[in-house]
Amino acid sequence: MGKVSINQSVYGTTPEGDQVDLYTLKNAHGMQVDVITFGGIITKLTVSNTDGKFENVVLGYDNLESYLSNPTYFGAIIGRFGNRISKGKFSLNGTDYPLAINNGPNHLHGGIKGFDKVIWNAEPIETNDKVALKLSYLSEDMEEGYPGNLNVTVTYTLRADNTLEVAYQATTDKATVVNLTQHSYFNLSGDFTKTVTDEEVMINADFYVPTDETAIPLGTLESVINTPFDFRTPKRVGQDINAEHSQIANGSGYDHTWVLNHPAKQVNLVASVLDKDSGRYMEVFTDQPGVQFYTGNFLDGALPYGDGARYADRTGLCLETQHYPDSPNQEGFPSTVLNPGDIYKTETHFKFSIK
Repeated sequence: MGKVSINQSVYGTTPEGDQVDLYTLKNAHGMQVDVITFGGIITKLTVSNTDGKFENVVLGYDNLESYLSNPTYFGAIIGRFGNRISKGKFSLNGTDYPLAINNGPNHLHGGIKGFDKVIWNAEPIETNDKVALKLSYLSEDMEEGYPGNLNVTVTYTLRADNTLEVAYQATTDKATVVNLTQHSYFNLSGDFTKTVTDEEVMINADFYVPTDETAIPLGTLESVINTPFDFRTPKRVGQDINAEHSQIANGSGYDHTWVLNHPAKQVNLVASVLDKDSGRYMEVFTDQPGVQFYTGNFLDGALPYGDGARYADRTGLCLETQHYPDSPNQEGFPSTVLNPGDIYKTETHFKFSIK
């Protein structure tokens, strides 16, 4: 049994001359999480397989330059609003707020320079059995078009039971909308030449959010029963991913929000992933109302990783816990409004084990 540790090193320097640091968190069992202060990005997450072999199970790059563009948002903190806002605009308390159009006709993941492309302040925290990295950022009033000075903290905690806890908190001085998430792409095989279609996924949801061709919700919630979207019992990702279904066609596979079955504001098990070959098993716990399940449908072999290899189609999957897309424009969806005096507070846990 080893010791817990958190170590800091210099990862690189931005074109503007700002230093980016790398923090390496390690628990007593050898699980390791690497986080850079640029975008709060998880660059590596290393866990054991059944044979005791430790391998990285999240997609990423090995240099800062690649993360500066990062069109797929590998490993990043997403904000001020994760997912899409229709036509890049919303109204709040009688005021219209225009946002960047950066995903077809819509606004995606906080805009041109979202939380994934800023440098976060970092505070390492170490106790006897766990280590944490507290990241903080002030998103100023009207940054990327959003109202209010938003003080945000995201704390990554690596616990003794091989759980990575992600805790989000935010306050504002003006009414605004907030929807934060974490955008890691998982491939539990540890072999990025393999697709995730053989991994078994469970999502505890009776309904999902259907979308139009531009991934904006239609405003209804649809039952998963007798559809390719039924993951209430574990099944292979690839079982129905190419089924003839209008929603599968819209997302070129899975790229939708599932409506989670659990009491609001309580942290519960909502999803799991099993890689049978390696035995790696990941459970996802959250208090959020939804999870965006994305199967890397737009990875096209253009993005490189070590030794000249490239990330191919469906070599990673995301389970982004969040509110539903376009919530500021959808009256029937849970509210994403944060008012002065209130605290945005939510958490998600990724627990790793062998099965």
